[in-house]
Amino acid sequence: MRNTPTVIRKSGRALRDTGNFQVKVTRRQTLLGAGAAIGTIAACGSSEPLPEVNSADVTTNLGSDGFLNDASRLSKTPIHKHIVLSEDPGKSLVAALRSELVQAAANGRSVNLAAARHSMGGHSIPRDGTAITFNNGLVEVGDGVYRTHAGARWRDVIAALDPAGLSPKVMQSNNDFGVAASFSVNAHGWPTAFGPMGSTVRWIKILLADGSLITASPHKDSEIFNAAMGGYGLIGLITEMEVEAVPNTLLKPSFLRVDAEKFAEPFMQSSQQSPMAFGRLSLDRDNFFREASLVSFKEIEGEVPDSQGSEFAYGLARSIFRVQTNSEFGKRLRWGIETNLAPAFLGTSSRSGQMNKSVAQINGPDRPNRADILHEYFVAPERFADFIKVCRAIIPASDQDLLNVTLRWVERDTGSLLSYAPGGPRIAAVMNFSQMLTQEAEDNAKIMTRQLIDAVHTLGGSYYLPYRPHATVDQFSSVYTRATEFASLKRSVDPNQLFRSAFWDRYLSTL
Repeated sequence: MRNTPTVIRKSGRALRDTGNFQVKVTRRQTLLGAGAAIGTIAACGSSEPLPEVNSADVTTNLGSDGFLNDASRLSKTPIHKHIVLSEDPGKSLVAALRSELVQAAANGRSVNLAAARHSMGGHSIPRDGTAITFNNGLVEVGDGVYRTHAGARWRDVIAALDPAGLSPKVMQSNNDFGVAASFSVNAHGWPTAFGPMGSTVRWIKILLADGSLITASPHKDSEIFNAAMGGYGLIGLITEMEVEAVPNTLLKPSFLRVDAEKFAEPFMQSSQQSPMAFGRLSLDRDNFFREASLVSFKEIEGEVPDSQGSEFAYGLARSIFRVQTNSEFGKRLRWGIETNLAPAFLGTSSRSGQMNKSVAQINGPDRPNRADILHEYFVAPERFADFIKVCRAIIPASDQDLLNVTLRWVERDTGSLLSYAPGGPRIAAVMNFSQMLTQEAEDNAKIMTRQLIDAVHTLGGSYYLPYRPHATVDQFSSVYTRATEFASLKRSVDPNQLFRSAFWDRYLSTL
C-alpha cells in the first residue's frame, strides 16, 4: 500500500502592513513535517536555525489508489505521496520543503511542485515520487508591483489588486492557475504590448536541489531565472515572487469580422493600438477556418467596476460553448452569437474583469468518457495565412472535434531557454478539442498533432509544451533548439535529477 501524505490546514483572514506593501490575504496556514525540520536544515547547510515544524489536525489527500492525474485525465501516474503546503512564504515553508527534499533524495525519489495541475502531459506529476501542492492565496500589493506566494491563484491576485486600482500586467485568460505555475510554463494572455508572463516577473525565490534558497532575477543568477521561466519545475521549487502590475483601466470592446487568411494585418494593428485583443475562428465544416473575428479593447474614461464577473453570464457562456460538442449546428450557432449578437450587447468592463474568469465557464458536465484537450501553435504574422491553409488540410481530415480557437498576440521572448517566440512576435492559436478517452482517440490525436507540428515548423513556427506529449523527441529538439542547453544547466544545479516529471523523462533526459 502506498504511503498517504500528512496534510494540516488552518484558516483565517489577515490584513497587515509591511512597509510599502499592503497585504490582503486569505491564509490557509499549514504546519507540516514534525521534528525532522532542524536536522533537515543542518543537512541543507542553512546558516540560521528555522522554527520547529509542528504536526496536528492530520488529514490525508492522495489520488485514488496512490495515483495522481492532471487536467487531461490521461496522465494517471503512480506517486509515493502527495502533500499540500499552505504556510506563508518564509522559514516554515522552506523548512517543510527542505525536509521533503532530504527524504526524497535519501530514497531516490523525485519531487515536483504544482498548484492546479492544468498541464496535460504529466508535467506536474513525479512518477513514484513526492508530489507537492501549494495552497495559499497571500498577495502583497506595492507600487506597481505585487509580491505573492508561489501557490496563489490569479483570482487571489486580482482580488488583492482590485482595491489598489491595479491589474496583472500579463496573466492567462483564466484565473484558476497558480502564479508560479504560469511562470513555469511561461504562459501568455490577451494583453498585447508585452511578452509572456515571465517577462513581467522582477524576481523569484527558488529552492534548489542542494537545499539552498536563492533570489533569481533577469539580472542576478539570470541563468537560473531564464531556465526556471518555462522550465516546468525542473530547476527548483519556487516559493515566492515579485511581479509587475499596471493600472486596472476601463475597457470598451470593438468587433471586426474578416476573412481568416487576412486576419494578421488588423491583428498587428490592434497589437500596436489596443491594450488587449484576441481573435476567434469559425469552426463548422462548411466554414472551417474561413472567417475570423477580432475583438479589440480601447481604454476609456469612467469609473472602473470591480473585476467580479456575472454568474449568469458565465452560465450562459458555458451553455453556448458546450452545445458545440459533436454538433455542426452548435458550432454555427455559437459563431452567429459571437459575431452578430455579442457586438450589440457586450459593454464595458475592467481590464482585470476580462481575465478574471474560471475555466468552469467553459467546462461541460462531468463526462467520464470525454475530456477537453488543448493544443497551441505559434506562427509569425506574415505566415498566418499559410497556417490557416495548413489547418484546413489537417484538422478536418483527422476527425477531431474542435470546439474553440482563440488567437492571441505574443511579443518576442528571448529570455526563456525553452522560448516558443525567440525570433519575433507571434500569433498564438489556442485550440480546444473535445476528445474521447479511448486509445483510438488518443492515437488519432497523436497523428494529427505530429502533422500540425511538422507543418508549423516548416512555417518557422513552434508548438506549446504543456499539453499532450505527442510530439516526437526529434520534433521537440528541432523546434526548441536550446533544449540541450536547458538540460545541461538543469544537470549542473540538479545532478541527481531530483526534480523530474514525464516531460523530463520523455524529452530531456537523453539530451
